[in-house]
Amino acid sequence: MNVARNRQSVWRAGLIEIVGLLVYVAVAELIVAVLNPTIGREMLLPVGIVLAIVPAALWMAFFYAQDRVEPEPRQYMLAVGVLGALLAAAVGQPFINDIARAPQWIGHDPLTEILGAILIVGFTQEFLKYAAVRYSIYYSNEFDERIDGVIYGTAAGLGYATFINIAMVANSGGIAAEQLGAGIIRIVIVTLVQATLGGFTGYFIARTKFDDEPVWWMPAGLTLAAVINGLFTWLAGEITTSPLTISATGASGGYNPWPALALATVVAVALLGVTFALMRRANQLTLTGADADQQ
Repeated sequence: MNVARNRQSVWRAGLIEIVGLLVYVAVAELIVAVLNPTIGREMLLPVGIVLAIVPAALWMAFFYAQDRVEPEPRQYMLAVGVLGALLAAAVGQPFINDIARAPQWIGHDPLTEILGAILIVGFTQEFLKYAAVRYSIYYSNEFDERIDGVIYGTAAGLGYATFINIAMVANSGGIAAEQLGAGIIRIVIVTLVQATLGGFTGYFIARTKFDDEPVWWMPAGLTLAAVINGLFTWLAGEITTSPLTISATGASGGYNPWPALALATVVAVALLGVTFALMRRANQLTLTGADADQQ
């Protein structure tokens, strides 16, 4: 039964992509340590934007290198990713920053910070990633397997992450050479968490399409993803010393990105593993039921 194919290459690609992003960080740190590069002021923004796009490009390249048997059409993957970025730009980040004004009050006290991170940041980001899939590729004939929900959810997450990273670079005026390592780590952290959460939400989207789930199924999945998103946002802030500064005008303000990168890696691997286990169980139940019907 087509809907229940596991497509091991997709999960293998996910692990390779996580490792690839960590290698990206290691290469950046090595370049800074060995070459001590300088970046002209006029090139800070263009270089920063390229560095912000690289993780999503790497993710897509690894995916298509692994998933050769029946890969999803590139134009559909790109379209969902672009839609995720557009929703982040037009709705998500303006709502979080300008309408809800979360950065101005979210750090008032620990309880407020946790609730704000979940209810404002988490729900906004995860709902828009859901919307990018649910109101586009969801109705296409290309969305014909459960695993497609994970694939397109990840694409939406990559698009959302790419916009966040580009906005961070633009607001900082670029990434100075002395902040290259910290800036790339920040970019990779956002990509790891947003992409794997998008895939996790995509699992619930797929179950909604192909299975007779109760009405609370999708809201429950979105809520769980939003809680994970918010808790990560809060905890990542707690284990770093101060907000990240990547402009050319000063030091990083004591920001230590390594604990947050370690946390993001653990969260990404755990989300990938949980999504794989849930998807495999759902597919196995379908195949078992199909075998029973044939007997």
